[in-house]
Amino acid sequence: MELFKILVVCVLVGIVASLGSALFHLASGKGDSRKMVRALTVRVGLSVALFVLLMGAWAMGLVSPHGVQP
Repeated sequence: MELFKILVVCVLVGIVASLGSALFHLASGKGDSRKMVRALTVRVGLSVALFVLLMGAWAMGLVSPHGVQP
């Protein structure tokens, strides 16, 4: 379970880093939009992979949804 949490955090850090890279390439204004598009594509891919990972973990019983307790 601890390994799963570390994996989720690493993927989230990768998503944020890719978003930051896209922002850097957008703000630098050098006209090379391919690097920005590549960074955003990586972000979308990591987001989909995280979603699939969480759904798979839920199906295997590693995580369980819970509501807010009053």
